Amino acid sequence: MFTNNYLRQRFNLPHVSLMFGLTVGLALIFFSSCKKKQIIDKGEFSPEYSAINDSVSRLNTNKKEREAIIYLNTKYSQLSNPTLSDRLQYYRSHFMYSKKISRDRRQELLYSDTMMMLAGKFTDLKQYVYNTADANFAKGDAYFDLNQYTSAYRYYYEGYVLGKNYLDNSLLAEYTYRMGMVSFRQSHYNLAANYFKESFAQSSAYRDDFRAFYQRQELLNDIGESYLNAGNTDSAALYFNKTLAFINKYNNRFKDIGYRLDIARAVTWGDMGRLMSDKGNYVEAQKLFQKSIGYDLRKSYDNYDAELVEADLADLYLKQHQLKPLFSLLQDLHRQMDTVKNLGALTAWNRLMSAYYVENKDYAQSLAYYKSYSELKDSLSKLDLYIKETDINQQLANYDKQYQIQALKDNNQLEKTFLYVAILVGIMALVILLLVVRNWGRSKRDLKAISELNQQINSQKNDLEATLEELKVNSQEKDRILRTVAHDLRNPIGGIVSLTNVMLEDGYTDEQKELISLVNSTSSNTLELINEILEATNHKIGKSNKELVDINLLVSNSVEIMNFKAAEKDQNIVTELLDTPEMLLVSRERVWRVISNLISNAIKFSPNGASIQVKLISNDKEVKICVSDKGIGIPDNIKENVFNMFTDAKRPGTAGEKSFGLGLSICQQIIENHNGKIWFESENNKGTTFFVTLNKPAA
Repeated sequence: MFTNNYLRQRFNLPHVSLMFGLTVGLALIFFSSCKKKQIIDKGEFSPEYSAINDSVSRLNTNKKEREAIIYLNTKYSQLSNPTLSDRLQYYRSHFMYSKKISRDRRQELLYSDTMMMLAGKFTDLKQYVYNTADANFAKGDAYFDLNQYTSAYRYYYEGYVLGKNYLDNSLLAEYTYRMGMVSFRQSHYNLAANYFKESFAQSSAYRDDFRAFYQRQELLNDIGESYLNAGNTDSAALYFNKTLAFINKYNNRFKDIGYRLDIARAVTWGDMGRLMSDKGNYVEAQKLFQKSIGYDLRKSYDNYDAELVEADLADLYLKQHQLKPLFSLLQDLHRQMDTVKNLGALTAWNRLMSAYYVENKDYAQSLAYYKSYSELKDSLSKLDLYIKETDINQQLANYDKQYQIQALKDNNQLEKTFLYVAILVGIMALVILLLVVRNWGRSKRDLKAISELNQQINSQKNDLEATLEELKVNSQEKDRILRTVAHDLRNPIGGIVSLTNVMLEDGYTDEQKELISLVNSTSSNTLELINEILEATNHKIGKSNKELVDINLLVSNSVEIMNFKAAEKDQNIVTELLDTPEMLLVSRERVWRVISNLISNAIKFSPNGASIQVKLISNDKEVKICVSDKGIGIPDNIKENVFNMFTDAKRPGTAGEKSFGLGLSICQQIIENHNGKIWFESENNKGTTFFVTLNKPAA
C-alpha cells in the first residue's frame, strides 16, 4: 500500500545522502540541455507518438477499434526511441482494447501489470501519483473482470489513497465511479446513486474534452437508472432529463461526431421508456423505446443496447396482449443476436417466447423456451452471486484500517527512536547504580575474604551478562543500521542509474560516454548488491499475503518482463505453459521474484544468442517449474554452496555481469516458506536446470 512516507523517501531530495546530492548536482549541470529528459519527467508524448495517438483516437471514435490497434502496433514498432509516456500510453491502449473489444481477461491483467511497472519509473511526483493511481484502477478493473473481487477492491483502494492524499479529484472521480458500478451490480441502488453523484461532482476536475463530457453524461444517466431500480421514479425522471439537457448543451461543440451524442441519447430514451412503463404510461413508453431502438440499430451504433431495449419493448407488447407485434419483434431480435451476442437479451427473449406461446395456449412450445430461459437465468445468477457475496464496505473498512495503522507506524518512527534511546540510558543508569551499590557493599566486607571472593564472582557474572546483553543489542543495531544504510542508498543510486541511462542516449563524445558508462555499470552493480542485502537482512521474508494465482499468467508475466533483459544478449526465452489454467495459493510477488531470479541467472550465465527454456509440469499434487539453459554450468567444487547466504560460490556472467551470491539463498527461503522445494542439475560448460515445486491447494 502506498504511504506518504514512501513517497517522501522516493522524491524528497534533502533526505538523501550528501554523496548522492553532489552526484545529482553534477548530473543536472551536465544534462540541463537535454529536452528528452524533460519530456519524460513532465509525462509528455514525443511529437512522433502524439501524431500516432491522434490517428488512433480518430479510428476509435469512428468505431474502427481493430484497425486502430493494428495501426498502433505498426507505427509504434517504427519509433526509434519512445519516451516513458509513449510506452505507458501504448500499453494503456492495449489494455482498453483487451477490456472493451477482445475481452481477453488474461491479456487485460498482463497489460495492467506492465502499466504498473512503467508508472513506477516516473521521476516527477505529480506524474508518478497520477499514473500509478491510474494503473491501480486498471489492475482493479482486470481483477474485477476475472471475478477476483477481493484483489480488485484492494487495487481500487490504493488508487483512491493516492488521489485522496494529493487532493486529485480526477482520480477520486474514477474511484467513486467504480464504487458506484460495484454497488449497482450488488443491487444497492441508493448507495450507487450517491457514489455516482459524488463522482459527477469530482469529475469537474477532468480535462475539458470529449472523454470528460461523455463520462459525465453517463454518470447523470447512471444516477437516474439507479433511482429507477430503487423505485424512486421522480428522482429518476429528474436525472434522465438532466442527462438529455447536458448532451444537448454540447451539440455544436461535438457536431463532427454527433452520432456519439445520438448513441448517448438513445440509451437515456430507453431508460425513460422503462420509467414510463413502470408508471403505466404505455403509449409514451412505446414511443421512447422505438425512438431508442431506431437510433441504436444503425450500423456502428450501440446495437447491444438496442437489443436490451427491444426486449423491454417486447415486454410492453406482452403487457398489452399485442401478440402480433410481439412475435414480429421477437423474430427481428433473434436475427440480430446472431450477429451481436447478448446474454441478457437472449435470456429475456426465451422468457418472452415462452410467454407468447402461453398466450397462444401452445404449452409444449412454451415449456421448451421456459427451460432455456431457466438455464440462462441460472448462468446470469451465478455471475451476480460472486459479486453479491462480497461485502465491499467491510473490505474497504479493513483496507482503511490497514492504511491508518501503517500511517501511524510511519508517524511514530521518531518517537520509537527516542524511546529506544531512553531505554538505553535507563539501562546504563541502572548499571552505574549497581556498580555503586556493589562497591559500597564491598567496603563493609573488607575483613571477610570469602565474602569478598563471592562478591568478586558475582561481579564478574554481572559483567559477563551485561557484556552478552550489549553484544546482543549491538548485533541488532548492526542489522538495523545495515538495512537503513542500504535502504537510504538504494533510491539515490537508482537515480544515478536512470540519469546515466538517459545520458548515454545523448550526443556526448566517446570519451564522455565511456566515463558515463563506467558510472552506469558501477551504479547498477551497486544497486543490485543493495537490493540483495536488503533481502538477506529481512527477517520476515516468509511472512507474506497469499492468494490464488494462475501460475500460467505469473510465469508469462515474468518471461514477458525478462525478455527485455534477454534481448540485450540476443537470447531467446522459450515458454511451455500448462494446457489449462492452474490456480496456486501463493504470494504472487514472492514467487514472481523466484521465477524472475532463476531466468535472470540463466540469462547471466548463458552466451549471446543462446536459448533459455521455461517449462511448467503438473501432476496430482504439485506444479513443477523448470528453468533450463545451455550456459557455462556450475562446477562440482561449488555446487554444495550455491544456496548459502554470502557464499563464495559466485562467478561473473558471460558478459562480465556481477554476482553477489545472495539471490539463490533468498529463492530457497521463499520456496521453503511455501512448503515447496528447489534444486538444480548442472554439468560444467553444458548448462544448468533449476527445478521448483509448489503444492496445489487442498480440494
